Amino acid sequence: MTDLFVFGTLRHVPLLTCVLGRAPGAAEPAVLPGHRALAVKGEDFPVLAPDPEAEAPGLLLRGLSAAELERMDHYEGSYGYALAPVRVEAVEGLVPAQVYVPQADLPEATGPWDFEAWRARWGEIAILAAEEAMDNLAAGQPGAPRFARMSRAWARLNGREGAPQTLRSALTRADVGPINWKPGFDGFFRLRRFTLSHKTFAGGRSPEVSREGFAAFDAALVLPYDPATDRVLLIEQLRYGPLLRDDPTPWMLEPVAGLVDAGEDPADTARREAAEEARLTLKGLEPMLRFYASPGYTSEYFHCFLGLADLSAHDGTLAGLDAENEDIRSHVIPFDRAMALIESGEINVGPLITMLLWLAGNRDRLRAAA
Repeated sequence: MTDLFVFGTLRHVPLLTCVLGRAPGAAEPAVLPGHRALAVKGEDFPVLAPDPEAEAPGLLLRGLSAAELERMDHYEGSYGYALAPVRVEAVEGLVPAQVYVPQADLPEATGPWDFEAWRARWGEIAILAAEEAMDNLAAGQPGAPRFARMSRAWARLNGREGAPQTLRSALTRADVGPINWKPGFDGFFRLRRFTLSHKTFAGGRSPEVSREGFAAFDAALVLPYDPATDRVLLIEQLRYGPLLRDDPTPWMLEPVAGLVDAGEDPADTARREAAEEARLTLKGLEPMLRFYASPGYTSEYFHCFLGLADLSAHDGTLAGLDAENEDIRSHVIPFDRAMALIESGEINVGPLITMLLWLAGNRDRLRAAA
């Protein structure tokens, strides 16, 4: 049995409950003398740093079982943290306990960590990401990197906004279920297996059906457009979907695009990806459409934008992040040629076709305002 002191995100009891696998009924307030919790630069979690004048507040969990400690190790290990012995101030005075600290050098900190601010911004995202992490443990699979779990959790949180129901029926998610989850594949990409039944349009219930679905991410897509010259920028790169379909020419023409990071506004993603994939600084950004890529089997969701830009010096630009092994070329072409490429079938990527058709309907307005 192990006594564990938690000082950071796991002070959020719903998150701790998810990771521990039970409600932490015996958790006691405690402090770690001689330390303070500092915010890690560029991250959403804290680190302990020595400070003889400070104390770090937290919770003391007494008597954790080996199975519970395995769950904690799995979760904290994804942050690069491991156990170390400490003495914490509890009700009866100083007592020995274990705490999770970085296995490598102390990461760069940016100042005091604010638990309440973290809970308001990241609490629900962290719980959804932790659910996936603990599913990975139960399935005996390493699962996705932590940033992918967080991004997928952010997509789930955004998905709860829903969409209007003016033509559709009044059926909701509450009319589906129960959903029984089965082991699937958990990596950077996540394939989920499940059974469910649902209410039918006729008022009854469907039989239980077995299905598989691709739990994906939200993505931001941007079509750069120069209204002064009536030109668009398309990117070209090797894509693995066409490769898997035995397409003889798997280099595709597409809009600029990228996954929405956890907590990120899709508009910020669009600006970031324009810089990374096309070396382009946008002058303005206009929302176009938002839609599911293929709702029959994937949760992937697109936030589409028109990016207003000066495209005079960007034809043939080579770009992409070396860290992601990206090899991307830009094409700056007249709008009319882009539409002709749809007709010929050379542009055969659905989101790009959709975005060009949107531009066709808004082009006169944009050019008049240029």
